[in-house]
Amino acid sequence: MFYLLLKHVIIGPLLRLMFRPRIEGLEHIPDSGAAIVAGNHLSFSDHFLMPAIIKRRITFLAKAEYFTGPGIKGRLTAAFFRSAGQIPVDRSGKEAGRAAIREGLGVLRKGELLGIYPEGTRSHDGRLYKGKVGVAAMALKAQVPVVPCAMIGTFEAQPPGQKLPNFKRVTIRFGEPLDFSRYVGMDNEKAVLRAVTDEIMYAILGLSGQEYVDKYAAVVKAEEAERAAAGTREQRKFPRMPLS
Repeated sequence: MFYLLLKHVIIGPLLRLMFRPRIEGLEHIPDSGAAIVAGNHLSFSDHFLMPAIIKRRITFLAKAEYFTGPGIKGRLTAAFFRSAGQIPVDRSGKEAGRAAIREGLGVLRKGELLGIYPEGTRSHDGRLYKGKVGVAAMALKAQVPVVPCAMIGTFEAQPPGQKLPNFKRVTIRFGEPLDFSRYVGMDNEKAVLRAVTDEIMYAILGLSGQEYVDKYAAVVKAEEAERAAAGTREQRKFPRMPLS
């Protein structure tokens, strides 16, 4: 009930007013049965915009940090995300990927829609990054179609680190469902999982028009953070002399 209240009364109308989303290809979302909706991830707002415009309920795998904050604020945030159909997934450690797959398969086995961001994290610069193979594993194990989705304009509407979004029109574009039935029974083969994931990312790329980076977003973020830290250390070691 609270999910419906958020979608139709509280959050949904507000998001439509703020972002005035253009919706393209909504007919590609199946009216019934299990399916995965795989999209790019540019903004915190993505978590709520897509569910607000899809007619069916959709459950997303969300990072566990949203559910483990301290104090009253943390508990309220966790309750909100659960009510909004989010499932917490721990992204650290070797078990993280397997835990995410188990949670996702549980949703799909109930005949529901599962939303996932194959990049594994928000893009920090608006580019599309290499997808993780969990989406492929779930699609093959559950034998369900994957609907690619592109969020366009949400990066500009709410860039990383900005708490309140700008009033800016965005586009949400869905592509034709991808059928991977030709790979049934091959969900443990690494080459197949990589090929399926790359096909999904290529479909998202075709919808979004983003620049593609063939590296994981988390790796690129870590590299950039290390370079920034090294630059800071170098500056402290050799401070600039004031001009006379």
